[in-house]
Amino acid sequence: MEFDFRKQCLQHLGSTPTVGSCLIIGEVAQSHDGSLGMAHAFIDAIADAGADAVKFQTHIAAAESTPSEPWRVKFSKQDRTRYDYWKRMEFSEEQWLGLKQHADERGLLFLSTPFSSEAIELLTRIGMNVWKIASGEVGNISMLNQIAAFGQPVILSSGMSDLKELDDAVQMLQRSGNRHAVLQCTSAYPCPPEKVGLNMLDVFRKRYSCGVGLSDHSGTIFPGLAAVTLGAEVVEVHVALSREMFGPDVSSSLVTSELAQLVNGVRSIETMIANPIDKDAMADQLSPLRGMFTKSIVVQADLAEGTVLQRSHFKLKKPGTGLPASRIDSLIGKSLRRDVKADHLISISDVEI
Repeated sequence: MEFDFRKQCLQHLGSTPTVGSCLIIGEVAQSHDGSLGMAHAFIDAIADAGADAVKFQTHIAAAESTPSEPWRVKFSKQDRTRYDYWKRMEFSEEQWLGLKQHADERGLLFLSTPFSSEAIELLTRIGMNVWKIASGEVGNISMLNQIAAFGQPVILSSGMSDLKELDDAVQMLQRSGNRHAVLQCTSAYPCPPEKVGLNMLDVFRKRYSCGVGLSDHSGTIFPGLAAVTLGAEVVEVHVALSREMFGPDVSSSLVTSELAQLVNGVRSIETMIANPIDKDAMADQLSPLRGMFTKSIVVQADLAEGTVLQRSHFKLKKPGTGLPASRIDSLIGKSLRRDVKADHLISISDVEI
């Protein structure tokens, strides 16, 4: 079943890449650490790695959080509260527009996950037209309705949701007619292999009849490559510019050289899957090489005319242009019609029939 979700998302760019069917998203999240310059550097690095999209998160502290919101992990040495951290992560509307325009210039789909109604409104004003719903917002029907009203593609993460919550969200998107994809995601940072959950790709595909994919927090390229072999239409990975960067997501991220490896691997896998071979036809194409790599029946020593052939007379040696090994039994007990020299590639004309 093909949903062509990548094409649906990238059609909003000036030109849609023709190579590939999996949408590859480089997730910056908060790794810019509140630096606008760093955010722009991520756009260039992700574009240079060959990904399709760059994704940020749009936090407006006063709209999404209370000052008493607890830390998930107290990692910041400069922010007293998590609310202070969200505040420091904010960009102005003008700055978000600059990031969107930069992504457009680099041929990247610009995505930023909203965490409030106000964030949705801001992202709408700057022209974002594909939406990513964070794991913690899947049950936020008000937010889903607000986004679904735009009629644009929606990518739904599943990291913290049970199937009932996902069912409700997907049914709402189906009723609204939004193109959508559901991503398997395990909210563990980093996520170990035994918790990646690739089996859910087929579950989601059958359950929802939509595009499926993987939001990966493993910090390696392996789950993404495996997901594509299983038909993922979307692969999202966190990205860091260096393992030495500061931030809560670095241990769950690929560095940009690894992102480039992932992109190349995904495109290679897609090419392999899209080009099944006929084994007989391929063997026919490779027949000129067969004589170079296979072996023929040869005689081990000089033999005189009239010699009754036994298995001990034969050896298998290259090239494979003579009789193959499968013909040895047909020669046993036959008499030679002529003298033959050692290493002679024996033929049927050499023996009495």
